[in-house]
Amino acid sequence: MTEPVIVGVDGSASSLEAVIWAAREAMLRRAPLRLVHVALRWAYDVPLVPQPAHWGPSMEAACRRLLAQAAGQAHTEAPSVDVTTEILDGAAAEAIAATAGSAQLIVVGSRGRGGFAGLLVGSVSRDLAARSPCPLVVVRPQEAGRGGEIVVGVTGRPEQDPVLRFALEEALLRRLPLRAVHAWTHPAVRAPGDMQPLVYDVEGVGQEEARLLAESLAGWREKFPDVPLTEQVAHEHPAKALADASASAELVVVGAPGRGAVFGSTTYSLLHHAHAPVVVVPRAAQAG
Repeated sequence: MTEPVIVGVDGSASSLEAVIWAAREAMLRRAPLRLVHVALRWAYDVPLVPQPAHWGPSMEAACRRLLAQAAGQAHTEAPSVDVTTEILDGAAAEAIAATAGSAQLIVVGSRGRGGFAGLLVGSVSRDLAARSPCPLVVVRPQEAGRGGEIVVGVTGRPEQDPVLRFALEEALLRRLPLRAVHAWTHPAVRAPGDMQPLVYDVEGVGQEEARLLAESLAGWREKFPDVPLTEQVAHEHPAKALADASASAELVVVGAPGRGAVFGSTTYSLLHHAHAPVVVVPRAAQAG
């Protein structure tokens, strides 16, 4: 069976946008779509007095109605896609990650409520990015007329290869060009213990960063000859460079924060400011 696309549903307008995006994505990938709702009553390690109401028939019925409405929207967008629904229990990030072991993608909206509240600024996004066994897509509102390319953030580090591969495969799937963006504010540290100079030649460092980007992409053009590939080097913060590039993008692809990540904290800033959906390739995938 083809690996599914999983989308988190909480009834918010943002999650419905995620459902629409995920349904179209599942149709593009010829994959089944699984809609999940996390019935989070409280964080089990946080004592509350008085405790919230226990799960009951009325709460279950409300959750199933919410999922049924979302499933109806998914069927409208992608009639040929096999859609299933599931109610999960527990902390949102843990519950979603636990059910996504065989998924192609996890998709969530940029704003939510209930189990997905504070996704971009709270612990849920951090936990999900760290735990997810597959790429996480945060769907952001996209202006009409946008979406002419895929954008990927490049650092030049060896662990970025899975991120580049994912971006190239998405560009090939969508028949879109790929823009590889490498942004820098200071000369790159090449080895542990290296010191950054207090004064440096901006033009000279820029040329070195351009060489670094070219070396990072060496070989990928041969592996994906049908994907037009553009290189962009910017002397500015990576989050700003990627956010600006996202204005003409269908997707922006970056690595997850944490050890082995491609852009680290830049990812979180991008989630706030991007003009297109952001794909975060998880640490597990990068390490693999």
